[in-house]
Amino acid sequence: MCADQEAKKAFKVHGRVQGVGFRWWAQHQARSLGLRGTVRNCADGAVEIAFAGGGEAVEEMRRRLETGPPASYVVSLEELEPPERFPPDFQIGF
Repeated sequence: MCADQEAKKAFKVHGRVQGVGFRWWAQHQARSLGLRGTVRNCADGAVEIAFAGGGEAVEEMRRRLETGPPASYVVSLEELEPPERFPPDFQIGF
């Protein structure tokens, strides 16, 4: 994939990812990479995140999700089917 083509990814992040600032951290990381998308808590304690943008930025965001913010403990990333549409920026869902 060329670096200027839009890439899309979605993940369910498992581990200690709620109550540790994960959504705000993810928003900051995504915006710093120029990505758009959403992040939200799930009822099962995981976090779902979807993002779109340049291929290299999308891959970098995936790498950052593997560790998350300092207070989190990421056990696994479960890849999901990305949505068809994304918001114009990166938003926190509730």
